[in-house]
Amino acid sequence: MTQHDRELSRAFDEQASRFEARARGKRPSAPRQAQFGSAVATLDPMRSFYVLATFALILAACSSSSSSTTDFASDGAAEAGPVVDATSYDSAVGDAVADVGAPQDSALAGWTLVWSDEFDGPDGSAVDSTKWTHDVGGTGWGNQELEYYTDGTQNAVVEGGNLVITATTDGASAYTCSYASSGTCQYTSARLKTEGLFSQQYGRFEARIQIPEGQGLWPAFWMLGFDIATNAWPMCGEIDVMENIGSQPSINNGSMHMPAAGSTSDSDLTGTYTLPGGANLGDAFHTYAIDWSASAVNFYVDDNLYETQTPGSATNRTWEFDKPFFILLNVAVGGQWPGSPDATTTFPQTMKVDWVRVYQTNGSQQPG
Repeated sequence: MTQHDRELSRAFDEQASRFEARARGKRPSAPRQAQFGSAVATLDPMRSFYVLATFALILAACSSSSSSTTDFASDGAAEAGPVVDATSYDSAVGDAVADVGAPQDSALAGWTLVWSDEFDGPDGSAVDSTKWTHDVGGTGWGNQELEYYTDGTQNAVVEGGNLVITATTDGASAYTCSYASSGTCQYTSARLKTEGLFSQQYGRFEARIQIPEGQGLWPAFWMLGFDIATNAWPMCGEIDVMENIGSQPSINNGSMHMPAAGSTSDSDLTGTYTLPGGANLGDAFHTYAIDWSASAVNFYVDDNLYETQTPGSATNRTWEFDKPFFILLNVAVGGQWPGSPDATTTFPQTMKVDWVRVYQTNGSQQPG
């Protein structure tokens, strides 16, 4: 290695940690990642990072060598060679790495991405109607909720590469809610679902979300059995991948709802994950996921396994999790579990969803 190469390598290493942090953001879908080649995709995450970044460095060096022979300065020393300054490095390497998403890309070992929404549409646009539909109304939704769910962009919109669901008091008086009593609504929000458009039996379901905060708020990323229209809840089954109530800002609840054996009454199984260090889940984005098979459902927050449920653990219950489920995203306001907002709750409140992705393993049930 020449002295110039050593200087260039040292400069790269000094920048690597900064760009690695950027790379831990939005992960592209598998098709987008795949265009960089199967060779890179099969490398371990850090090696992929270095391969891609080095490639971008070479391009930057080549483009600048024709117009300059100024040295790349390091520790005050200079040596003949192409210029690769921090600014060009940042744009050429940092942006490329961030786009690729190393070290956390969507290619998961042993899984195939079969459905996703990256919410990359134009700012101000509605969600993709080929992937999502809306629940609409202010009926209390069986939980004594206080919001009216709309199907407009005032409550669910694509902004900055995220789905933004807004719970607000603005404009609520234009709607009529049947709960708590028939009259003017106090809040509006949105509840999106893939019912009739996408469902899948077994696989990995995950989403990267920043939740809202405040007493009386109830954000959720969850799933219902595809047969709910003919097999009422809880017989249809329900899986709550992310469920939080505002009075417990550090706690995620992972739950499975099913009927008690021989009845139509709900009997749930629940585990909780508490964010370490006293941090609130709403302070940043977190990834919420389940791995679901015929033998078990594993629950994760940021790849930390915190709960496993199996048919064997569902004693005195009817296991309803051997059929396709569809996905829901919503922010409820009020309800039996979280209680109502109080003087400490501020509006509007938003839930930001970076992406939702569904995977399957080879030989698993095909999506419906």
